[in-house]
Amino acid sequence: MKVALITTDNRGPFREYHKEMPWFGMAPEALLSGFTSLPDLEVHVISCIRHPVKAPEKLADNIWFHSLHVPKIGWMRTFYQGCIRAVRKKLKEIRPDIVHGQGTEGEQAMCAVLSGYPNVITLLGIMREISKVVPVRFGNYYWMAERLESFALRRTAGVLCNSRFTQAAVRDRCRKTWLVFNAIRTPFFLKPLPTVTPPKCVLLNVGTVFPFKRQNELLDIAEQLHAEGLEFEFRFLGQASNKEPYAASFLDRVKNSSCLFYDGYKPLDEIIAQFDRSSALIHVSAVESFGLVVAEALARNLKFFGFKPGAVPDIARDVEGAELFDDGDWTGLKSSIAGWIRSGFPRPKAAAQVMRDRFHPDEIARQHLDVYREVLNTRS
Repeated sequence: MKVALITTDNRGPFREYHKEMPWFGMAPEALLSGFTSLPDLEVHVISCIRHPVKAPEKLADNIWFHSLHVPKIGWMRTFYQGCIRAVRKKLKEIRPDIVHGQGTEGEQAMCAVLSGYPNVITLLGIMREISKVVPVRFGNYYWMAERLESFALRRTAGVLCNSRFTQAAVRDRCRKTWLVFNAIRTPFFLKPLPTVTPPKCVLLNVGTVFPFKRQNELLDIAEQLHAEGLEFEFRFLGQASNKEPYAASFLDRVKNSSCLFYDGYKPLDEIIAQFDRSSALIHVSAVESFGLVVAEALARNLKFFGFKPGAVPDIARDVEGAELFDDGDWTGLKSSIAGWIRSGFPRPKAAAQVMRDRFHPDEIARQHLDVYREVLNTRS
């Protein structure tokens, strides 16, 4: 089977056009690593980008890569017409059996549904749900993305939903859904797990500093815990821009603190190392279609505290060391963290094996192949 996978080359959003190799989001990257275990599958990764970049011919023995330069006029302001045309032209050369659009945040879903080939979409984030908690104005990015998402969902053969929450949120806008969780990236399973409890309590939050991620609210919790005399470090990983008022406030609050630390964006190997040096992940996003960072933290046997939105309950179900609270229950969250710190901040021992069984890339890749076959057989 020949599959065209449309996804984002992150050299574009991060403006790292000088880098020689493409790199992708966590979920697509993990899926591609799983596809390498299916040698009979031929995968063509297609990425549109605003500036020409170096493009390796292949990413693996059965995975090809195609970078398509699309000028500025061809993006959202024209409903991604430039991207759609560039992708259609490349697909005529590849002649895939099926096209898979990874996400509705950008051009991927639109390119898939207007490709002229059988197609499916994976929802990485639900733009309609995100638009409920971020500023939406007529014509701005979130306003447009929500409408293009609905356009695409109504025209695809089906949607791969990474959680029951996602399924419920899109079922009325598409023909068919499949529950297929995101995969955890392979390196989280390769490095030996830490065998001893870290000598000091380190709390961790991972994600772009943004209002619906609620990092500033976590700073309030941290300051209250510190005022109770509890000893810990609270470290934050992810992007934060001084140009955004919420992030600027966050950066100002942590820069002179004795227990709060902002470590910025880190590559994968450093993230895993930080997980292994830490005691717990705290994740309180107001909107979460999946919450892959939660699964990745549990795959390294971290303690987990979090709220219930999105797929977090699917990930944490019956997992040792995972504690969930109703959305906005800051009092319950703080009380539980305090009790755990006082008890010696133990880490779980069996969470990693559960994550391996549920979210290993090889298993998730096989589930994708089943979906592709179903779509093609139905069309036949």
